[in-house]
Amino acid sequence: MTEVLTESDLVLDAIQRYPVANNPSAFLALNDGNLYFRAEGVPGVVVYREFDRYLVQFAGPFAPLEARRRLLQEFVRHAAELGKEIVAVQVQDGDAPDYVAEGFTVNQMGGSFALELSRFTLAGTAFMQLRNKISRALRTGMVVREVPLEQWHDAMLELDRGWLGTKGENVKPLEFLVGQYGGRYQPMRRVFIGETDGRLMGYITYSPVYGEHPGWLHDLTRRQPDAPPGVMEAINKTAIDTFIAEGVPWLHFGFTPFCELETQPKFPGYSKAFHWFMSHLWEHGEMVYPAQTQHAYKHKWNPTLMTGEYIGFQRGASIPALVHIFRACNAI
Repeated sequence: MTEVLTESDLVLDAIQRYPVANNPSAFLALNDGNLYFRAEGVPGVVVYREFDRYLVQFAGPFAPLEARRRLLQEFVRHAAELGKEIVAVQVQDGDAPDYVAEGFTVNQMGGSFALELSRFTLAGTAFMQLRNKISRALRTGMVVREVPLEQWHDAMLELDRGWLGTKGENVKPLEFLVGQYGGRYQPMRRVFIGETDGRLMGYITYSPVYGEHPGWLHDLTRRQPDAPPGVMEAINKTAIDTFIAEGVPWLHFGFTPFCELETQPKFPGYSKAFHWFMSHLWEHGEMVYPAQTQHAYKHKWNPTLMTGEYIGFQRGASIPALVHIFRACNAI
């Protein structure tokens, strides 16, 4: 029987075949709600969402190195035909020069962090507090293990609803730049949970990472509002131990906006005003995204690799374009 490939299957093939930009979040290209652009005669795919007059692009083109700029040019042409403007988010530094060459303003928006598992340790006084938090959580009787999604799917959905309720009225779950669970590609993801006497206390999902630093992406995290401190750390430590036993090279912690803005390269034509605005959001943007909290959590694990992630504005850096990224993420 001939296998019928869906459009997203072709995207999966692209992110596996062309991981040349080494985007650790590439698997998010398969999220429900994404749109895909392909150009005749050009290998690869562009992933995006459409909001008002913007095409909000996720990452750079997933294409062979020699075809990436051409595919970007075709996407620019496609946007012009629709009367739309492109804003691209989570562009990697390897893709940024192509965007600059096509007239985009490219600014750093944040960074991604990764841990080389062969170098992982929690020994020493620097990790005493983390070890104590993990021990405290486990002393409550919580059991941590990897599970099939179907066994805990309903409980995870219920936890999601309760967790979202703590964020305020009319708050929607984040999407687009965060992962999801369930659906066609769930067998490629992994789920680790903490449970106490059959009650789900928290969970973390992990998505595959391809490219130069293969491994797993620490993705969705949720915990009960009354869960004891250390629940998420205990779950992640169990996952790390599992990955190390399997010989997995890297654990990625994913994208954190607004951080590490003075540590990474800046590209010609970047906007100093927008750079200042990102710095302002780092200091005062907790209502938009808890960047400092996420940054602190990731640094607990002493990551060994940090890379900048960028935003590309087709018609100059602008707050309206940034707002449409947040709209795509359900952040506003």
